[in-house]
Amino acid sequence: MNDPLLAVLDRSRALGFLGPGPVEDHLHHALAFARAVATPPARALDLGAGGGLPGLVLASRIWPGTSWTFLDAQQKRTEFLREVVTDLGLDDRVAVITERAEVLGRSPDHRGVYDLVVSRSFGPPAVTAECGAPLLRPGGRLVVSEPPGGSAGRWPDAGLAEAGLQADGPLHIDDVHLMVLVRTADPIDRLPRRSGIPAKRPLFTL
Repeated sequence: MNDPLLAVLDRSRALGFLGPGPVEDHLHHALAFARAVATPPARALDLGAGGGLPGLVLASRIWPGTSWTFLDAQQKRTEFLREVVTDLGLDDRVAVITERAEVLGRSPDHRGVYDLVVSRSFGPPAVTAECGAPLLRPGGRLVVSEPPGGSAGRWPDAGLAEAGLQADGPLHIDDVHLMVLVRTADPIDRLPRRSGIPAKRPLFTL
């Protein structure tokens, strides 16, 4: 495989970090995230970066000037990401962090600083909203991959308001379904809650 990025994605799939299907399909899906953002972000974060999607694709193919944080709680995945970030020559502007999102959202170095947070398969809508919103600067965007049957009803206005978010989607690009959310207010102070609580006691239910 001559394309270094495709070779990395193939390795990621072999390790079980990506789902089934041709890596070209995963690449196509990741590229759709860029079309949900009008201006290249200065700082972006991949929430639950896992096997490297969409962050690796966006960092290497779309936004060469963006500083990235790849966040994942699983050490095996972040070890892989650190290795391939170096292999792809991205280590001068991509940082890989092994941590829970609930913890990072309370860190002064990360809370309220990102122009863009992307998420391919981090968790259900309520968990993704609670963990993603505190990382965004005012006006920043949270772009989330949605299942084919996804709809705006999965992201209720009242629940999003608690996280300081407002829906600006859904968005359908070819066969890729995304939800775009904008930080329009400050998340309530208690968010994100302690590790594991967002999943156990969601901000909102579908």
